[in-house]
Amino acid sequence: MDAKVTWDHGMSFVGSADTGFTVPLGTVPAVGGENDGFQPMELMAVSLAGCTAMDVISIMRKKRQEITAYEVRVSADRADAHPKVFTKAVITYEVVGHSIDEAALVRAIQLSAERYCPAQGMLAQVVPMDLVYEIYEDDGDGKRTLVTKGAYEPKEK
Repeated sequence: MDAKVTWDHGMSFVGSADTGFTVPLGTVPAVGGENDGFQPMELMAVSLAGCTAMDVISIMRKKRQEITAYEVRVSADRADAHPKVFTKAVITYEVVGHSIDEAALVRAIQLSAERYCPAQGMLAQVVPMDLVYEIYEDDGDGKRTLVTKGAYEPKEK
């Protein structure tokens, strides 16, 4: 895999990779930016969320779970001092559907964490992560009811 960023102007860049898609990168005005793109660490969090989200939805679909809405959020704490690395992350899997099987979701999260998601596999070696989930029943018309919340604890390495 090859990726690059190309300087546009000021502190603005355009990122691209083998697929040919592009993404704007920028930063805050306090360091000379224009708030005109993702900050690089934001993209790391988005990459982590996207990687595990794709794994889990794929596994849940194979398990024939009827999911009507799905979101994966990453909340990452950062060090105060440079290089301001991630110090902890919480990944929240929010699943809405009909009679979602909690055991199936936990297994999908486990498989993503321990086998399939390279972003999680790499970052988990240096950043403690909490993996939590929320399951909602889809009541129709945009309404939903919380069924359960829980957490998956990755096995020790």
